[in-house]
Amino acid sequence: MPPIGPIAFLGSGETSLAGGRIFENLAKQIPAPLRIAILETPAGFELNSAQVAGRIADFLKTRLANYKPQIDIIPARKKNSSYSPDDPEIVAPLLSANLIFMGPGSPTYAIRQLQGSLAWELVRARQRMGATLIFASAATIAIGHTGLPVYEIYKVGMDVHTVPGLNFFGDFGVPLSFIPHWNNAEGGTDLDTSRCFMGLERFSEWCAQLPEDHTTLGLDEHTGIIFDFGKRTCTIMGVSSVSLVRTCNPVIYPAGSVFSLDEIGRFDALADPATGISPEAWALAQTAPPLAPVMEEVPSPEVTALADARQQARSRRDWAAADQYRHQLLALGWTVQDTPTGPKLTRN
Repeated sequence: MPPIGPIAFLGSGETSLAGGRIFENLAKQIPAPLRIAILETPAGFELNSAQVAGRIADFLKTRLANYKPQIDIIPARKKNSSYSPDDPEIVAPLLSANLIFMGPGSPTYAIRQLQGSLAWELVRARQRMGATLIFASAATIAIGHTGLPVYEIYKVGMDVHTVPGLNFFGDFGVPLSFIPHWNNAEGGTDLDTSRCFMGLERFSEWCAQLPEDHTTLGLDEHTGIIFDFGKRTCTIMGVSSVSLVRTCNPVIYPAGSVFSLDEIGRFDALADPATGISPEAWALAQTAPPLAPVMEEVPSPEVTALADARQQARSRRDWAAADQYRHQLLALGWTVQDTPTGPKLTRN
């Protein structure tokens, strides 16, 4: 069985320049052909949900044109309808997708429609078979251990409360949730709309209702985090930062940071990859052709030479030259980190 696939979480801006870079960063690690599946579900209550998903598909066709992607939109909009997430024909493209995306809409609607559904079972199964997943905006809230009912609180005026999420990482033993739009400032100086429009005061109320061992990741807009389970690393990409919150006290990781996945949780290995997935869904997932393993990009000779030159400059304490080499590496798409075992190159 191949390693479980990487997962990216975006605070917003899946069709922005920053979002496009995250998509490309992951797409270039996937052996051809690139097959993308876009789940409509979070926006399935909207009359134009097809157009919402279609705009993302159009963006990816252009942004990832060099990879010649085959893109399927999955209209799994509502249970017990002609567009049900339990319809095997509707969700069939998930079986061949090696990159699956789910994004904007309503978190609580997505939770209601996907909980226990065939679509959600297959998304989880395919990731355990090596597929890459990308969640953005409302979907990041929906897949967490605990959901934030944004519209119900911010638009309807309900009291601050929590809802059970899809709990993607429950089988791995990590109670983890996500808050996108963490640094939103649409309210200006008159209204605090940070923490996904909740503001600090209401977010603190929500946070106080979480279990003691719970972890929340706050995702700034146009910023994302990539979980690499093979390397056991987290990489922050985009224009701002990601906040790791426990007991409501955040630790902030700026863009460019790379840190151990263990900082978030142990993510216990599954003795059985089918853990938590229905036997029927797992059997169906096994009918798909196996996914090729994610390929790790190897630095070119030019990149390696620059990294070596930087290390030599550091050895002779020529900090200006070392910094110049670092900027040249950044321009080529590589970040260099100084670790106890020596410099480490990471693809941006």
